[in-house]
Order: sequence, then structure tokens, then C-alpha cells
Amino acid sequence: MAEIAEPKLKQRPIVRLGIFLISHSLFVSIVCFTAGVLALLLLPVLAKNTYISENALMPGSANNMLSSHDTSVANKLVKDLTDLKLRSRGSEFDSQKLIAQYMFDLGAEVTHHKFYPQSNQFHPLHFFTSPDSGNIGKNISCSSLGINTVGIIRAPRGDGKEAIVLVTPYNSMKVGVEEAFSLGIAYSVFSLLTRATWLAKDIIWLVADSQYGEYSAVAAWLTEYQAPTFSRAHIVNSETCRESNIVYKHGQKPNAEEKLYDGFRRAGTMAAALVIKVAKQSDYFEDTVNIYAEASNGQMPNLDLINIVNYLAVHKQGLQIKVSKMWSLLNYRWLYTLGVVFESLGQIARSLNPQWKFGIPATEYVEGTATLASSLYYQGLGVPTGPHGAFRDYQVDAITLEISSKVPLTKMARRNEFLIRGGKLIEGVVRSVNNLLEKFHQSFFLYLLTSPSKFVSVGVYMISFALLVAPLPIVAAYLHVEASDFGSIQPKEKSASQASSASKMNVNFDSWKWLKSARKVFAFHLWGGVVSVLPYFISQMPNLTAKTSFIVWILLSVFSLLVSYMISGPSFSEAAASQSQKKEWASLKSVTISAAFIGLSLTSVINFATAEIGALLIVPICLMARPLKLDIKASNLISLMRITSNLVLGFIGFPPATYFLLKGVFEGYSGINVGDFWEWLESLWAWNSATYLYIGLVHLPCWALCIHILFHHC
Repeated sequence: MAEIAEPKLKQRPIVRLGIFLISHSLFVSIVCFTAGVLALLLLPVLAKNTYISENALMPGSANNMLSSHDTSVANKLVKDLTDLKLRSRGSEFDSQKLIAQYMFDLGAEVTHHKFYPQSNQFHPLHFFTSPDSGNIGKNISCSSLGINTVGIIRAPRGDGKEAIVLVTPYNSMKVGVEEAFSLGIAYSVFSLLTRATWLAKDIIWLVADSQYGEYSAVAAWLTEYQAPTFSRAHIVNSETCRESNIVYKHGQKPNAEEKLYDGFRRAGTMAAALVIKVAKQSDYFEDTVNIYAEASNGQMPNLDLINIVNYLAVHKQGLQIKVSKMWSLLNYRWLYTLGVVFESLGQIARSLNPQWKFGIPATEYVEGTATLASSLYYQGLGVPTGPHGAFRDYQVDAITLEISSKVPLTKMARRNEFLIRGGKLIEGVVRSVNNLLEKFHQSFFLYLLTSPSKFVSVGVYMISFALLVAPLPIVAAYLHVEASDFGSIQPKEKSASQASSASKMNVNFDSWKWLKSARKVFAFHLWGGVVSVLPYFISQMPNLTAKTSFIVWILLSVFSLLVSYMISGPSFSEAAASQSQKKEWASLKSVTISAAFIGLSLTSVINFATAEIGALLIVPICLMARPLKLDIKASNLISLMRITSNLVLGFIGFPPATYFLLKGVFEGYSGINVGDFWEWLESLWAWNSATYLYIGLVHLPCWALCIHILFHHC
């Protein structure tokens, strides 16, 4: 009786697709990674024009009310501050007294916020705490006291539940003309708003004492505003530091009510914040406004806030808007050639169909790429580009506006024009934010800028990252299958049942062999955690320079790696390695790639820019890592090219080498110092940057594992 053949189960399409991708993993890896790099280079071409999403903002719908009277009073404040600088015997608190007097004369509620500088000493747990986790220095005294001057206008049409914040950094110890003019612009707007009948949100004017840094002063005031805490700063109180008791009126003693509120005054929930700064003379032939928007860990304000500033500055005040660029990219010939190629493709596309709007001029592409690179770098760095970053820690939309004049501000005829143009710009932004009935929510929070009027949204730039990391799980699955496909042949003399039983046991054993590789991968990542914490102990050592600290960190990292390698178990290589042991490098590479994929995916949720830059550096070495011994045995052109590529990628992927190479490319190799990398790391941990965690917990362990695979004795 013939045996009835069992019908084969039809595989689902998704299963067939998975099998096809795994079986063609090399081709898929090349295509996906190339497409990811190409998609990244195409981002300036795919950028869209900015637009105001929130209709309630209505920028420029009302005529400006700022008059020459407001600017003349502001000019008087500028003159008084500059004259105060010339007095050699003036107290360092005289400027705060003068500013408080001007605020008080307008009828504002005036208060002084006293704070002490917070130390940015590295501590590993600060990455997981709130923004106010800084420590006040141990040696605090009256000499280290900082004083913020705050004026509050209560809105006649408001209920006290919302507020708009104007910030002007001001160093009373080193008064400059630019700082005086930034106060003048803010005061002209503040003077107008005290008379505005349309105001529906309270106005807070914060004159931040920037002698210890602009960010520190703003962050200290925000901490007290949002989450007041008792600290060692209260030990040195106002009774102890009598010199810092600034009265509201010269020669008068505060009354009982003012003294009661002298501690701290508050307004409503902050709707937005503008940091106003005046820079030195512009290099352009017109007045310019530089916008700084990046906050900690890639946080950005709502795009509508930048859009209304851009609209009002360009269309109402005739100012030129600038955002930061990677200036060195403007001189790269290959980038211009690529722009010419995209421009030509755009012309061909429009000739085929006029509705296809693809391609931009080559010069615009180069500038867009330089701006995009700068936006990507500063978001990935995770360090705020100004004091506005302190507001984003509390989910308040804020930007820094740095206004530059085309002519020197020493000319009296130019002062009023500069003050009125800058004041009208701030007035227009305040009026737009005042119209909001709710917080900024309509526009984008995740975006990259290619110019002040063009942006790339999250839905577009995530495509390049997805293509870069897409080969990782496919190659990991292929290597896992490859590493498990052996040892299933049984001797012929065994019975069929014994062979079947042994085969099942062997398959079951092979399916769990990846745990040995997982143990080694876990040990390397544990080593990465140790390396991340080492700077905390190194910073405790006295009298260490940046160069010495870097060398000590490298030596301790190498020593801890050797210890971790010994703990993780015996080496793969034995003198008489079996067939299964020879393929363990594939299992190790499979788990390493899986760990890199998980690490990059998690990092993209925290900071996309960090994950994008990290993927460009770590994905190639992860995909190409292969024991050099196998390529040397092959002795052909492909093997030689793979050996060269692996060695080059291994060198580039080492974080210090990457830093020095990029710094040399963008800034030149002449000024490179070994201690620069340590100072760069210090800036990352001082700002609790997620990039620091990525380098220590994801990038460095995966790079070390790939180097281990390269020198594996199979």
C-alpha cells in the first residue's frame, strides 16, 4: 500500500519575504545602507517651506504701537548703564538698583532673586534626575552671590494663569555696549506693555545675572519658579549679605508689603519665552537676527515660534534671519558637485512633468546641507545653544534672538532706529503669543532646519535612519541560522529512531548556543557602563590636566576591558577547535548586531540626531566585521578590500579617533590637542547629554566587540 504524501503547508507571504531577505542579506545590506546615506543627502532637497500652523497667532495682523517715546526712554537707560560703567567707584550692585528703579517707575512688580552658582561636577545618577539636580558649591559666600532682577506686569485682560517671559542676560561685573542695548530693547517693549490694554497674559522681564553664565542664572530662577526647594543657599541669607539688599527706590526703605514679597514673585504658567541679546556689528549689509533654538538632548521649541519670528523680521521689519551653519562645508567641491547633480535631475523631472517639484539650485543645496549639518550636530550634541535651553527642560517653548546692527551702535543717529526695529520685532512676537488660547501644539516639535524658512519633518528624516539600521536584524538572523547549521549528520549504523532523537537533541542544543555569545556581549556592555562611570572617580583626583585625565581614563578603560574579558569566559580559540567552535564568531556577531540595533533604536527615541550620527559610524563596522584570519587565508582581491575596509572602519569607529578626525576636517589639524576629547566629554556629562550615555553604553561596547571579531582565531 503506497504511502500517502502529506501536503506541504503553504507559507504566508510575510514568511516568504523574511526568508528571501535573510537569504539575500548581503544584497539587502548594501542596498539599504546606500539608500540610507542617499536619503540623508537628499534631505535639503526634500525640505519644505515653513508655514504657521496655528491660525490664532495671526502675526502682523495689528499695527505696531511702539513709539519714539518708548525708544527714547530705553535710550536713556542705555546711556545710564554705560555711564555707570565709567564710574570706577560704583558698586557692583548699582546696575541692578538702576534697572530695578526703571522697572518700578513703570509700575511693575519688582523683585530680586538671589542664587548661587551650581557646580556641574559629573555624577552618574544626574542623567536620570530632574533638571534641578545640580549641586551648590561648598564654599558659598556673599562674594559668590548672583542677583536676578525680575519685573512683572499683570495683564489687564488676563486672569493671572498664563505669562510670557522676556530674558536679557546681563553681567553687572563686565558691562558691555551690547548688553546695555539688549536691556534697552527689552525695556522699550516692557514700557509699551505696561500701557497695553489688549494684554491677556502676564509679562515677566528677567534680567539674568550672567556673571556665572547665562544658562546658570536662568536655570536657577526657573528652578525656584517651578519647583522651589530648600538648599544650602538659604544659609547665606539676606541678613548675612547686607550689601546685596537692593531697595526698589534710591534712598528709600521698602515698605512692609514689598519686604514681604521680596523673596520671590510669580505669575502664571509660561506660554513662551524670548531671550534677547545684542551681538557685535553684523558682517552683512543689513541688520540681522540669529535664531538659536536647540536645547538639551535635541529638544526643539515648537516650529511656529520660529515661524512668527521669521515672518515678522523679514516681512515687517526688513531684518535678515540667520541660523547656525557648518561653515566649513561651504568650501567642499564634492558637495557643490552633488548639488549640481540634484539640480540637473530636478530639471529633467520638471521637463517630464511640470508638477514635479524636485531639485534646488546647487548653491542653495550647499547652504541647506551646511545648515542641516549644524542642526543635526547641535541636536546630537545635546548641549543647549543658549539660556533658552533651561526653559525646554520645563517644556516651555523658548528661543534666543541675537540681533546685530549693520553699523556701529556708537553712532547716536543709529541708536533709535536700531532700538525701534528690535523693539517692534519683540512686540509683534509678544502680540502673537498673547493671542494663543492654549499652548503651542499645532506645528512640529521634531524637525531639522535647512534654512530659516525651510525644514525637514520627522516623517521624512526618519526614513534615512530606518534604512541605515534595517540591515541589522536581517544580517543578525542570517548569521544565527548560519552559526546553527552544522552537526546534524549521524553515523549510518545508528537506527533511524536513534538518529532522529540525536538530531532533535542537536538542534535543540544549537538553538541555545547563542547564550554563550550573549554572555560575552553582556560583559562588554557591562564594561561600557564601567567606562562611563570612570570619569566620576577621575574628576575626584586633584591637579589633573585634561590631557592627564584623558590618559588615565584610557589606561583604566583598557584595564577594565581585560578584567571584563577574563570574567566573560574562555576565549573562542582553542588549539584543536571543532567545527562548531569555528563558527562561534558568527554567533557573536549576530548577538552584537542585535545589541547595536536595540541600542540605536532606543537612542532614536531619546535623541534622533545622536542615533543618526551613531548609525553612520557603527553600522558599517557591524555589518563588515569578519575575522581577518579568514580573509588572509582566502588571498583574493575581495578579501584584501574587506581587510582594508575593516581596519579603516575600526579606526574611524573608535570615539576619540572619530572626534579628532571630524575636528580636523571642520577646524583643521593644526590646533588639535589630546586633552580636547576629555574637555568635550566633560561638556557632555555637565549637561547630562544622552550622547554621553550612547557612547559609553552602546557605541563603545559594540565597537570593541567588532574589533574582537576581527582578531578572532577561528
